[in-house]
Amino acid sequence: MNFAFAHTNLSKIKPKLRTQGSVTGNFGRQKVKAGSPIQSLGVTKAKNIKITTQDEYLQRMYHAFDTSTDPKIKDFAYTEIRKILVQRGQW
Repeated sequence: MNFAFAHTNLSKIKPKLRTQGSVTGNFGRQKVKAGSPIQSLGVTKAKNIKITTQDEYLQRMYHAFDTSTDPKIKDFAYTEIRKILVQRGQW
């Protein structure tokens, strides 16, 4: 058998153990230990609406349905009102 790779020394090359230098794959920066990148997900400056009862939520949905001109908001409010009234047996 006379193959082209039979006379090469590729199988004898040992990988060099890296003992110094910066860690590659970090775009030239040193490897740093930091917090999770998903740690700050969901953190916003928006106000949270605290609704204490289902009755208060229902009143807000009635108000949104009556005053809104956006069809998507009206549709959402309608389905929420319907869900609550079906749950209560009043639909």
